[in-house]
Amino acid sequence: MTDKYILAIDQGTTSSRAIVFNHEGLIVSVGQKEHEQIFPKPGWVEHNPIEVWENIREVVAEALAKAQVNKDNIAAVGVTNQRETAVVWNKETGQPVYNAIVWQDTRTLEIITALAGGDLDANGEKYKAKVGLPLATYFSGPKIKWVLDNVPGARADAEAGKLLFGNMDTWVIWNLTGGPNGGVHVTDVSNASRTMLMDLHTLQWDPQIAADMTIPLSMLPAIKASSEIYGYGRPEGLLTGVPVAGDLGDQQAATFGQACFEVGAAKNTYGTGCFMLMNTGKDPVPSKNGLLTTLCYKIGDQAPVYALEGSIAVTGSLVQWFRDNLKIIASAPEIEDLAKEVKDNGGAYFVPAFSGLFAPYWKPTARGAIVGLTRYVTKAHLARAVLEATAFQTREVLDAMEADSGVKLAELKVDGGMIANETLMQFQADQVGVPVIAPVVAETTALGAAYAAGIAVGYWNGEQDVIDNWAEAKRWLPQADEAERGRQYRNWKKAVTKTLDWVDADVVE
Repeated sequence: MTDKYILAIDQGTTSSRAIVFNHEGLIVSVGQKEHEQIFPKPGWVEHNPIEVWENIREVVAEALAKAQVNKDNIAAVGVTNQRETAVVWNKETGQPVYNAIVWQDTRTLEIITALAGGDLDANGEKYKAKVGLPLATYFSGPKIKWVLDNVPGARADAEAGKLLFGNMDTWVIWNLTGGPNGGVHVTDVSNASRTMLMDLHTLQWDPQIAADMTIPLSMLPAIKASSEIYGYGRPEGLLTGVPVAGDLGDQQAATFGQACFEVGAAKNTYGTGCFMLMNTGKDPVPSKNGLLTTLCYKIGDQAPVYALEGSIAVTGSLVQWFRDNLKIIASAPEIEDLAKEVKDNGGAYFVPAFSGLFAPYWKPTARGAIVGLTRYVTKAHLARAVLEATAFQTREVLDAMEADSGVKLAELKVDGGMIANETLMQFQADQVGVPVIAPVVAETTALGAAYAAGIAVGYWNGEQDVIDNWAEAKRWLPQADEAERGRQYRNWKKAVTKTLDWVDADVVE
């Protein structure tokens, strides 16, 4: 199969990409296209699923053309996706009944509060023993309920069996394999574990939780392994007859692509948000420190592998906000040059609780704040505070992970767009106090999906091939003075307290 390649489709929060990989796990070509971010109200974030699907068709064509290959050269397709972003569509027409509600969206606060009997603080972990997740606006299940409750005719159609639900992986695979004409309605265990509807132990949908959320089970996709053949490219497409054989949520895909196969191995992905996962092996580890217990991956008929995850809502998207809303910089990379104009943050701390706070706080009523301002603070200090916010949030998650797992992290593997920022990566190493290591192939999300698909069709032999292909590109070693490191972190913790419980009965969103 050395003359063949694997195609990964990476459907992300801000763009969709198609990447062709060779047998060494190296990138041959990339197609990429951004899609519109829709903000109808404060706290609401949507995508147009039709636009996303059309973009995927374009980027697949672009990637194949750049690599000078066609479907006959592609051994399999793997899909990875922004998780928890929910689409509900009509299976007969293929048309969504509403825009995709994005993982960052906070409109389901009333729904999750009602599920908690009116008290999220007291009952926010109502389903956690089963699903590994707290009641939070982050997850897909409450988003489905919102669509059924608020889109005219949607509930009647759902109960009549006409509507399907999927996270973005399911939407992409359904369309890839035929859409209304025989499209396969599936998801994998990693994505299913982000809905708040799947039992971690049985890997099946939980009928009682679905009933609590008034979601008909007929809407939900079949739950499959992360690496198996789900179906084949539809007859009229660019990938006709090619096996669609890998499906992993983006963070689990990155964990797989980073070869984090040993218990205690961890990676952090720096994208729109930040997501740290630690492999916990064949048994789910309950969290007492604000982390999520999630499915990491399942290869064919092998036993599932679990992970602890710390999810941070706003990191790379804070740089976007700094660029697009404040217009202090013209392009994202400029933030590093601006931050390097000063030696520290000048006392300013930026807590980007735009979608509430995720791990380890799970406070949907928090909102963003810049604190510690004086006349001394300049835009360069603010740029530094923007970058440091990512590192501080990551340290909070790492502390929780070590407490839950009992494993002291020896190193942190990193990937994602923000690792190109040397200033951030050095500050990250200083804050976590362990080496921070980047791989040669930074696109580990797409790579993980490619590996899952390739393993399913025998292109790769399994995890050992992934380990053999992984290579280190760079490492950053901690250099900070311990007292200064502690002072900065203490002030960060103080800054976080200023954001809590901002949304109350008087603040209507």
